[in-house]
Amino acid sequence: MKKLIALMLIAVAGMAFKAADEGYKVGDTATDFKLKNVNGKTVALADYKAAKGYIVVFTCNHCPYAKAYESRIMDLDKQYAAKGYPVIAISPNDPVAEPADSFENMQKLAAQKGYSFPYLIDETQDITRAYGAKATPHVYVLQKTASGNVVKYIGAIDDDTQNTNTDKVKYVENAVNALIKGKKPEVTATKAIGCSIKWKKSA
Repeated sequence: MKKLIALMLIAVAGMAFKAADEGYKVGDTATDFKLKNVNGKTVALADYKAAKGYIVVFTCNHCPYAKAYESRIMDLDKQYAAKGYPVIAISPNDPVAEPADSFENMQKLAAQKGYSFPYLIDETQDITRAYGAKATPHVYVLQKTASGNVVKYIGAIDDDTQNTNTDKVKYVENAVNALIKGKKPEVTATKAIGCSIKWKKSA
C-alpha cells in the first residue's frame, strides 16, 4: 500500500512539473524579463512606461517561417507601437544548435532590415520556457494592468504562413484592435506554425 501511494505521489509530481513547463495560458500574468538587445543593452517590459501592452514575438534568423513573417512583424510594430502595443522580438534558440541564430547574426539581420523594435536573445532559454513558446514565430499579446501583464492572445500572427492570401485572418491585429477598443479579442488562441525551438543540450 505504501509503495502504491509513493508511486501515485511521484506521478502527481510529474504531472505538476509537466503542467508548469507548458507555459502561459490566456488570462495568466506574464513575467517580465531583462534580456540583451542587439545593441548590447538589456531590455525589460517595464522599460516601456507608456505602453498599454506588448506584442511579444518569439522568432529567429534561420527559420523559413520566421523569414516569411519578418515583414509582417515589422509592420505590426509600425502599426501598433505608437498606439501603445510595441513589438518585443525574442530569439529563443541555442546558437550552438543553430549557428545562424547567433547573437552576431542577430545584430547583422536587425541592422540589415532596420528593425524598429528590440531583438533580444534568451541566452538561458528561461523566458522561452516560462512563456511556453513552441515555434518560431510564436506570439503572446499582453495587456498591461494594475496587477501585471495579462496574456490576452497566444499563437500565430495570421492564418497565412506563405503570405500569399490577401484574405488572411489577422489574429494578432484583430486581438490588439479589440484591446485598444476596450474589448476582449474574439479569438484568443491559435496554433503557432513554424520551426521548433532549438534547445540547449543537457550537460
